[in-house]
Amino acid sequence: MTAAAEAPAAGAPSAEGPATGRDAALDGIRALAALGVWVLHVGGNTGMIYQEGMFAWMTSRLGIAVPIFFLLSGLLLYRPWARAVLEDAPSPRVGTYLWRRAMRVLPAYWLVTAVALWAWGQLDWTGWLKWLFLLQNYFEQGRAPDGLYQMWTMPIEMAFYLVLPVLAWLLHRWARGGNRPVRLLGGIAVLPVISLAGVVVAHVLDQPELALWLPNHLIFFAAGMAMAVLSVWIKRREVVDALAPQLLVLALLAFAVLSTELAGPRTLTLPSLSQSLWRMVLETAVAVLLVAPFALASRRDTLPHRVLGNPVTAYLGRISYSFFLWHAPVITLFYKITGKQVFSGDFVGVAVPTLVGSLLVSAVSYHLVEENALRLSRRWRSAPPARPEPQAPVSAPAP
Repeated sequence: MTAAAEAPAAGAPSAEGPATGRDAALDGIRALAALGVWVLHVGGNTGMIYQEGMFAWMTSRLGIAVPIFFLLSGLLLYRPWARAVLEDAPSPRVGTYLWRRAMRVLPAYWLVTAVALWAWGQLDWTGWLKWLFLLQNYFEQGRAPDGLYQMWTMPIEMAFYLVLPVLAWLLHRWARGGNRPVRLLGGIAVLPVISLAGVVVAHVLDQPELALWLPNHLIFFAAGMAMAVLSVWIKRREVVDALAPQLLVLALLAFAVLSTELAGPRTLTLPSLSQSLWRMVLETAVAVLLVAPFALASRRDTLPHRVLGNPVTAYLGRISYSFFLWHAPVITLFYKITGKQVFSGDFVGVAVPTLVGSLLVSAVSYHLVEENALRLSRRWRSAPPARPEPQAPVSAPAP
């Protein structure tokens, strides 16, 4: 939600493109993903996603936004390290990287969490500390406090931020032993195996809470990291431009399959082992097929780039992290004010006011909190080494 390039936290903090500046199309993807999470939660609160019909099923699978966010984090955060390995460029400074990650994510998160806990939480001081320090996934707990049910993604994202420098160092050492891009991709391929094994272990041990830990989600970050390697390694990527329409159609078809019972129930009933594995594989496929045509494109003036990167979606992408954080408290506040019960209400009647309210508060939060935090984060940048002054030529002594 990131190094030389800013990457999204679960709700998608802003990102810089590789060498030519910000990629507006990736901002557009981030905006659509954040809106997808909002639609999912409106559908859940109104009970719409539990109705019959393909539309309800597909709406219930809009949680695909989270794997997309995780993939973007892997792509944008690992790319500077991939460039350091493949192009012998300087590696990101770990201290600067961690400082910028903290300032990118924590101020807005702390604000939203504190407001929701103050308004509706009934936790003691230890509960507050768990939530403020992103430890909520690691302690046994019941239902999340009102307005914070979307925050389960944040500890996973933060765990990846902390682990990434170690992963990058290990991959760098491994890659130096031979063909660097191939060895990098081979090393990254270990991470999805960890995720798949994690799903099996969680089911065998009957520990579903392990799904809230980083290992179960490494497959999504790894897909982004592999994409980062390819974006640096492959210089001629016209084939990606040519295949972009087909890849996007395949993403839609994979999402349709994801929306069936093959990937598990829509209710809070726990899926079977096979359903969990299918869901993980299908979510990875959808995320890769959707992001690859934009992240690996050779040009940014194609029609898909122009559509996703238009000024409206690009701006929504910039404020999408705040939107991700605030939309659940806004939905909660709407239900508290109107006196409606959860799993009731007209979908459109809830969607319109909560969308307007979420957009307004997100824009204010972005400009007042996120932008100021980003300015503060940039103060910790090591000054580039001074270039040696050119020396005047030494003339021969006069005779």
